[in-house]
Amino acid sequence: MEIQHTKERKLNLFMLTWPIFIETLLRMLLGNVDTFMLSHYSEKAVAAVGATNQIIAMVLVIYSVVSTGTTIVISQYLGAGQKDKANATAVSAMILNFFFGLFLSLVLIIFARPILTMINLPEELMEYGMQFLRIAGGFSFLQALIATNSAILRSHGSTRAAMFVVLGMNILNALGNCIFLYGLFGVPVMGVAGVAISTSISQAVAVIAMLVLLIKKMGIKISRKTLLAFDKETIGSILKIGAPSAGEVFAYQISSLTITYIITLMGTEALTTRVMTFNIMWFIMISGLSLGQGTQILVGHLIGAGDSKQAYKTCLRSSKIGVVIAVAIAVVLFAFAKPLLGIFTQNPNIIRTGSILLAIAILLEPGRVLNLVIISSLKASGDVKFPVLMGMLSPWGIAVPIAYVLGIHYGMGLIGVWIAFTSDEWLRAIIFSVRWRSRVWENKSLIVRNLEESSASS
Repeated sequence: MEIQHTKERKLNLFMLTWPIFIETLLRMLLGNVDTFMLSHYSEKAVAAVGATNQIIAMVLVIYSVVSTGTTIVISQYLGAGQKDKANATAVSAMILNFFFGLFLSLVLIIFARPILTMINLPEELMEYGMQFLRIAGGFSFLQALIATNSAILRSHGSTRAAMFVVLGMNILNALGNCIFLYGLFGVPVMGVAGVAISTSISQAVAVIAMLVLLIKKMGIKISRKTLLAFDKETIGSILKIGAPSAGEVFAYQISSLTITYIITLMGTEALTTRVMTFNIMWFIMISGLSLGQGTQILVGHLIGAGDSKQAYKTCLRSSKIGVVIAVAIAVVLFAFAKPLLGIFTQNPNIIRTGSILLAIAILLEPGRVLNLVIISSLKASGDVKFPVLMGMLSPWGIAVPIAYVLGIHYGMGLIGVWIAFTSDEWLRAIIFSVRWRSRVWENKSLIVRNLEESSASS
């Protein structure tokens, strides 16, 4: 019986994780498709949209405040068998992120030029940048709803549904780009504005498709009554998880930008090598991210059901699976390092250095995967503050200073930077492993805390 139960858990994890992997990959491709298709229109347009997308990416981090918290809170409620609470959380999350999105969309429309000036966008690119930011950014509230609706679907275990919606969104976006860039069906060529419109239309269709799935498949009721029933307690639970998590992402992104600045001090060749190597390593990172999110859903359900023993085992099992997958992919990428890097460049120095970095990745990536899985599990249990604090401190206390000291001071270049990455990831992996095994997270369940607070107030 125990063996069968274990097999079911492994199957569930796989069924949750592979669609998340595809969905994450498709989300990355959405921006790449725009860039690729614009490259046939204008190099200036590519540069402007690339810079503008950095701003939109930062806005998406804010939207993740709600979506991250939503995944965990709904998972715990469903695990506890409180479907009504889970549905109420879903509706409240949609309302909250819609207003977040609407506010930020208006900011991007009104302050498009000052924002682009702040990131030092050249004046020759300003018109393209403003066009894209005001349209794609102005409709970014759609991305807020997509993030929230996707989180709700994932929490219910419907990761494949979210994946198929994003797949359809990508196909529709590519078709729209063709129409607006090449003037198909008599439509005037609209360049950057057309690409932004195409992106926004495809996202609107994705929002509608997800809402239909939530209503028809998940049984979530969206009416005037449910929309007006804005549950403050539920929103508080979502923000307790989501807000610190977003702070962690911001801190990590800024530390990454700082390390990128350090790499620029090494020269253009070093920066180019970093970009190309990271493009190849993304396949390992996405697998770890997907496994972490799948594990988070499982652990959240188990915590809600009061089965902390199985939650404990699930995280450890996922960690082992993640390490094996990370090492296997890293070894394959290193074995084919030269032909893979040769896709991007023929520069022998870049290929040689990139190959060394992919060798170091065999040690680096298992530590990163452990972090992604265990941090996701800790958050799913309700233990948020500790992993978030470490996620902020370690990159700045370990990765950034070591990258500078080894990379610049001792002249080790990118090898020194990769050693810094490895040190940071493994330090956190060890600390988080000790934290998980200590089981201090067992008394931090959102469901338990809410029940205790309700009892105390009555």
